[in-house]
Parts: sequence; structure tokens; C-alpha cells
Amino acid sequence: MDIITADSLPAAIAATAAEVEAALDVLLPEEPGPEAPLFAAMRYATLGGGKRLRAFLVMQSAGLFAVDRQCAVRVAAAVEMLHAYSLIHDDLPAMDNDDLRRGKPSTHRAFDEATAILAGDALQTRAFEVLADPDTHSSAEARCELVAALSHASGARGMCGGQMIDMATEGQALGAEDVARLQALKTGRLIQFSAEAGAILGRAGAHQRSLLAAYGRDVGAAFQIADDVLDAVGSAEEIGKTAGKDAAAGKATLVAVWGLDRARAQAELLAEQAAGHLDGFGDQAGLLRALAAHVVRRRN
Repeated sequence: MDIITADSLPAAIAATAAEVEAALDVLLPEEPGPEAPLFAAMRYATLGGGKRLRAFLVMQSAGLFAVDRQCAVRVAAAVEMLHAYSLIHDDLPAMDNDDLRRGKPSTHRAFDEATAILAGDALQTRAFEVLADPDTHSSAEARCELVAALSHASGARGMCGGQMIDMATEGQALGAEDVARLQALKTGRLIQFSAEAGAILGRAGAHQRSLLAAYGRDVGAAFQIADDVLDAVGSAEEIGKTAGKDAAAGKATLVAVWGLDRARAQAELLAEQAAGHLDGFGDQAGLLRALAAHVVRRRN
């Protein structure tokens, strides 16, 4: 077995991103006719950008259980579709009103608001269509578990609920516990699902599935704190979206509650905690451990 080090991570992430990009290109084809702008907007929002962190988590967790790679990449693509939908809607004037995403105009700016809304809706439904397809897994039970788990992660008790709290509490001084819950719902649940998806695909036992879910929960929390730090200190060129918007909008973040130094220290602690959940997986989980450290030290 090759020795896995932190130096292996960038190449592994890039390879996964290319593999998932190719799958997305096939799963989101261009279409002719009057609905062509909708398909174009779906592709614009999903292809050609992003860290593909969630896809990488799906692929790496699936690898722990020797899941067929073509099955895993379909789940990874589905997660990226759902994530892209959330970003489209998050950028809308009625939500966070951001004109820049992944270093290019937001979807509602590149097209128009109505097309952007429909593109988000269509990406969400396409994600579940892909998960429910027998090509994703031969077991109907596994497919149902994937659909149920992603629904929970992205719905009112997950990502959408977190977005509601985020909007409702703008300008309010929240405590650390309330901010952590908001971020766990808005960002963390989808990252947690991505880490857990490999165990679902691999029909793993409850204990292994819970360990990967715990890893994903802590990585998600660390990732969001790091994002908040980058928003505070980074530039638009570095992070690919408008910098400084959290503070300007009075957003609830742990940087606002604790300050930069303590927030950074908490992100590091969460990354170490996440890696600890993988002890039982041995060397196979080396890239997942490296990823936990990477999410808090990245510059974009």
C-alpha cells in the first residue's frame, strides 16, 4: 500500500474533482429547445469550479468499504448538484444577495433571477433522481437510505433550517452555542452526509457509519469556522466570493463571538477531533485525516 501523507492530498483532491466533473458533465447534459437556458444555468452553477470537498468525502469514505467507484462517483455528483443548488439560492437578492461565486458572476447575474431559481430547483430534484437510479446501487434499500439521509441533511432540519436561522438572526448577537447550531445545520449536515455516504454505499455496520458521521460533523464545523476566518481576513481574489460580507451584514459567526485567534484554535481542535474518529480505519483513512488538517489551513 502506498504511504499516504499530507503531500498526497492536493493531487488526490484534484483527481477526484476531475473524475466528478466528468460525471457531472454526463449527468447534466446540454439540451435544445425553449428550456435550454435552464440546462445551461444548471451546468453553469455546477461545472468548472468549487473545492469538491463533499465529493472528495464521498469518494474517500466509499473507498474504505471497497465500493464500486462508478457507484460512488454518482453519489458524489449528486451531492455536488445539491450543493450547487444551495449556492444558487444563497446568492439570490432575497437571501445573501451576492454577485460573485467561485470567482465568476453568481447564477442570477449570469442569467436572471427566475432562471436561477428554477436551476436550483432542478439541480435539487436531479440529485435525488440520480440517487434513486439503480445505476447508483443494486440495493433498493441502500438507495432509499441515501435519499432519506440526504433529504434530512438538506431539509428543514438541516441546510434549509440553518439558512432560515441565518437570515432570521442577522444583526443579532448570538452566543457560541447558537452560532454552532446554525452552522451545523446550514453547512455541517451536508458535509456529514458526504462522509457517511460511503458507509451507506458499503452497507457498513452502525458503528462504522456513526464514526464517519462524527468525523463529518467535526470536519464540517472546522470548515465553517475556517470559512468565517477567510471572510474576515481574505480577499475576493483568494476566496472567489465577496470578502467581508459577514461582518457587513451582521452575520452570526464564531469569529464575531470569539475573535480570530480563538476561532482558529477551535477549528484546529475540531480537526484533531475529527481525525481521532478514524483511528479504527487504519492507514486507509490517511487522506481523510489529511483533509481534516487541510480544511483549517486553506487559503480559499
